Amino acid sequence: MTAGLLLWCAVLAGPPAAAQPNATDHNLHGWLVYNGDHGLSNRWGIHLEGQFRRHNLFNSWQQLLLRPGVNFSLSRNVMLTGGYAYIRTHRYGEYPFPARFPEHRVYQQAIIRSKTGRIEWQQRPRLEQRWLGVVPGPDLRPISWRYQGRFRYLSRAAIGLGRNEPTGWYIALQDEIFLNFGENKGARVFDQNRVFAAIGRRFGKAGNLEWGYMNQLVAQRNGRILEHNHTLQAVFISSLRFRK
Repeated sequence: MTAGLLLWCAVLAGPPAAAQPNATDHNLHGWLVYNGDHGLSNRWGIHLEGQFRRHNLFNSWQQLLLRPGVNFSLSRNVMLTGGYAYIRTHRYGEYPFPARFPEHRVYQQAIIRSKTGRIEWQQRPRLEQRWLGVVPGPDLRPISWRYQGRFRYLSRAAIGLGRNEPTGWYIALQDEIFLNFGENKGARVFDQNRVFAAIGRRFGKAGNLEWGYMNQLVAQRNGRILEHNHTLQAVFISSLRFRK
């Protein structure tokens, strides 16, 4: 978590005064997440991910995210993934977008794992190439697409609370920072930061289930609005192999 937090602090300290937000928006969200990495052979597998993100806890839509991909295990502790994501963002909060809009992404990432005693560490750098639909109003018809590049870095620790077994309880702590780059990065480089803390339960080969709280800090593209999104999450993590 340290690398992500230090990078976030450096970015926030860097923007000029003109880029500082002049309004904040506090929201309460609820996210349901499935995150699966399913092996097809010793090295190859598929990534399947779906996130159902709701606003006002679970009363209305915030976002829908579907993110499939192809995994390649470079070694026992390093996995490379490339894939596609579809996102549909809805209007929410006190400073919403003019209308809901779609987004298409292509992404590349690496997951690097290590272990120290009962602590399992994970680092995940990710590059995203994004095509965002620009919607002028409530007719929901994109009239153009805006390309934008983004870099993300996640650092995570899972701390076992019992004996070192395939089942049992643990605590998960993670931080992820998002940085825009390129000509269409908007008013600032910093895009958002997510701090997450959860209690988790391992169910052996069936997977893991986590319940937790995420504080999502989002700088809107216009540079004037800063969102503080308080989010309750339920995450199911699966590594069940599809082929032996």
